[in-house]
Amino acid sequence: MSRFKRVFIGDRAFYRQVTAIVVPVIIQNSVTNFVNMLDNIMVGQLGTAQVSGVAIANQLVFIFNLLIFGVLSGPSIFGAQFYGAENLDGFRDTFRLKIWFSGIIFALYLLVVINFHDPLIRLFLQGEGEAALADAILVFGREYILWMLLGMLPFAFSMSYASTLREAGETMLPMKASVAAVLTNLVFNYVLIFGHFGFPAWGVMGAAVATVLSRFVELGIILYAVHGRKAVSHLHGVYKRLKVPGRLIRSVLRRGAPLMVNEALWSLAIATLNQIYSMRALYVLAAISIASTISNLFNVFFISIGNAVAVMVGQALGAGDMPRARSTAWRLLFLSVAMCLVIGAAMAVLSPVFPRLYNTEEVVRHLVTGIILVSSAMMPLNAITHTAYFVLRSGGSTVITFLFDSFFNWVVMVPFAYFLVKGTSLPILTLYAISQSAQALKCAIGLLLIRYGKWQNNIVA
Repeated sequence: MSRFKRVFIGDRAFYRQVTAIVVPVIIQNSVTNFVNMLDNIMVGQLGTAQVSGVAIANQLVFIFNLLIFGVLSGPSIFGAQFYGAENLDGFRDTFRLKIWFSGIIFALYLLVVINFHDPLIRLFLQGEGEAALADAILVFGREYILWMLLGMLPFAFSMSYASTLREAGETMLPMKASVAAVLTNLVFNYVLIFGHFGFPAWGVMGAAVATVLSRFVELGIILYAVHGRKAVSHLHGVYKRLKVPGRLIRSVLRRGAPLMVNEALWSLAIATLNQIYSMRALYVLAAISIASTISNLFNVFFISIGNAVAVMVGQALGAGDMPRARSTAWRLLFLSVAMCLVIGAAMAVLSPVFPRLYNTEEVVRHLVTGIILVSSAMMPLNAITHTAYFVLRSGGSTVITFLFDSFFNWVVMVPFAYFLVKGTSLPILTLYAISQSAQALKCAIGLLLIRYGKWQNNIVA
């Protein structure tokens, strides 16, 4: 028992550091996801076509968000280790690189969506259902995604700042900015979707405009705190030059390119999985969107542990303390799984309650409840795979991370789901559960990779 406690539990100092990192992230993500759920419920009052249109558009938004996460991942590995090594010049250079990468991704994404938004949306409209419903979904999806483009650049820059601040242990400022943003989003959703207080009732367009406004609020708060009040000394004078040393760019691209490609392919794999599920019926994607919005309320716990892994393991590796990095990885893994066993049980108990909040058909509500139950059962496995991803990433094992994450999705998850949809007549809920169970294999691989230990690298020495 003493060995188990030594390996998996940790001491008070460990939990104090975890709490300092995890609690602000949990608060930030919980508020964000709770408001997203309220937004989803508000749009859900408009009808199934509106929910489906926004759900499809959000698949495209999700791809952009993951692309940004991907291009920030490479510099973030170096940022955490530079900070651990007390190299603030290198730390600031990684931030400059994030700004460049974010701007480039936004420009490319903008070109694709402006020119191909309708064909992309139609990929999700191949399931059974009335033609009139499909046409209405296309209109609402197009309207939403085009408005959302206005908020994507401030979102990308906010994420660049937030990730850099967290690498330095500053978690409160991103949390406060995010909370202000989601509250802005909530207020303007209520006002602009339904037309309260003399404002026009814009429906789906109102939901998009509210989100765009919240993105600018979030970035404005961060910019004012960092550069106006100079509250974060690590980024003082960061814009005196925008040039990044060529050696660092080459190192980040060498280490980070697999991560950048991974996030792009991973987001495309998730969107492809949802598109495959939607082949069964037009209402399926609406159910998946509602269930995902609700599940995200509970997923914040293992997601927050991922942030702790990135910071704590990354800083230990940057300081050259390999035993501390390894013990931290196992303790955070155990903590994440233990939390998810409890949270998953609560999620299962509440699964029939949430779908009743939506103004949609009974068949959609029934499917939402089933998907939430599947997600609750999968939560401990997701905790393991999520933690394993960040452990591998923290040491710069980016090729292995790529193979573990997006490669697995494209080689196993996507073909398996396609076979079940096209090759069987299973009900959609049974099909969804069976296809998601393949995550157990990924979970086993993740545990073996952590135990093998090749991820323990100091890449900024």
